[in-house]
Amino acid sequence: MAEKLALIVIDMQNDYLYEKRKKRFSYNTDKLTADVNELIHQYDNNGHDVIYIRHLIQNLPTNRLLFGYSLAGTEGAALYDGLDVVSSLCFDKYFGDALTNKKLLELVRKKGYDELHLCGLDECGCVTSTALGAVKRGLKVSVLKKGTATVMGEAKVRKAHERLEKAGVRSI
Repeated sequence: MAEKLALIVIDMQNDYLYEKRKKRFSYNTDKLTADVNELIHQYDNNGHDVIYIRHLIQNLPTNRLLFGYSLAGTEGAALYDGLDVVSSLCFDKYFGDALTNKKLLELVRKKGYDELHLCGLDECGCVTSTALGAVKRGLKVSVLKKGTATVMGEAKVRKAHERLEKAGVRSI
């Protein structure tokens, strides 16, 4: 029997990818989006669920000053326009670990996936947090090299990889 997989596409949102983004979000939007869209269609065509995650920050005056991105209800918090959306499975999170969303965790448990495959943003942030959160909850998880990006330096990337490897998360 074929493995039951889910592709979880993390934080592919306007504020990180569109032309109006802050300079610190210097992702290669065209390449990343092309890679993620290719993965989305690959998984979808093979009968696997594709789940989208949006990182939200409460739209409060202090957060507008402190962060100024991913603010709930703004254009910037929406999924990136260039992203191919093939399912209605979209969940919001307020913490790095997407599985802190109880409805997402409930879906994952109900569907009984053999493994979760993660891609998106940021490899050293929410992707790593979600992978470690999955391990903590007894779920098998892998991070896809293709379709995952970071704006962090080599030292942070190395540290994230070490944490994931130590936790038993594969990088494929």
